[in-house]
Amino acid sequence: MSNAIELHQEKERELIHILKDSLYPGAADDSVRMVIGYCRAASLDVMKKPVHIVPMWDNKAKAMRDVVMPGIALYRIEASRTGEYIGKSEPEFGPLITTELGGVRVRFPEWCRMTVRRLVHGRECEFTAKEYWLENYATAKKDTDAPNAMWKKRAFGQLAKCAEAQALRMAFPEQTGGTNTDDEMDGKALGPVVDVTPQHSRITEQKTPTPVKNKNTTIDYRSFVSKRLQDCIDANNVENEWNLWRGEVQKCADQGYPIPEDVQSDVQDMIAAKRAEFAQEHVAAPVDKVPA
Repeated sequence: MSNAIELHQEKERELIHILKDSLYPGAADDSVRMVIGYCRAASLDVMKKPVHIVPMWDNKAKAMRDVVMPGIALYRIEASRTGEYIGKSEPEFGPLITTELGGVRVRFPEWCRMTVRRLVHGRECEFTAKEYWLENYATAKKDTDAPNAMWKKRAFGQLAKCAEAQALRMAFPEQTGGTNTDDEMDGKALGPVVDVTPQHSRITEQKTPTPVKNKNTTIDYRSFVSKRLQDCIDANNVENEWNLWRGEVQKCADQGYPIPEDVQSDVQDMIAAKRAEFAQEHVAAPVDKVPA
């Protein structure tokens, strides 16, 4: 038994050494062990690098810590495993913006839109996500607005991955849950524990609202948006709510009272779930009622 344990430990040390020399250079041993444990639990091939090690600022500990995050490759793997993933569109980008952030001059597309296609009950459905560069980019440091080297160099590519990740979450909520990819979380602060409940159930989940204190009022955005979504009668109404929410997020940020990231994430998930509901209803409709 002792020899078996020693052999197992030796193999794990060898695997850690290989991963640190190839896929995760510079990572701490404990961080690589987290990656190995994650992949074993999810039956993933660690050598395909389905997850990434993301250094994040822990507000509670007041220090940086490594967190294991799924990469866009894992989202694609999970979608492919269903046998219902049938591709995605080419990324569509908004107008170019040139501005200065944290003393650094940057040029980036305002937004990116991507569509993921899934077979639902034998019919093709489209799930489209639109993500904004300013709401996704990673900063170089926690106390600056300047983008990090990757987001400055690959302004289009990084944003496209975030848009694809959101579209995959909308199309495959039971596979992706409430997780975010490393590209979306890079440069962000570590907040509350991520809720990985599938999105279809999150819109009805009972939870204590997090009040958002603005300059002159306190708004329970989760409850407010949930009630508005209940009044939506079609996908166009949901898209209008999405645009209104984007505007509110930007307005609060401009006024110096940003909406907390956990609230933004929950509202975004609620809207995505409502979109999925209408997509399901569209698929379930009789053939003669489905628009050509």
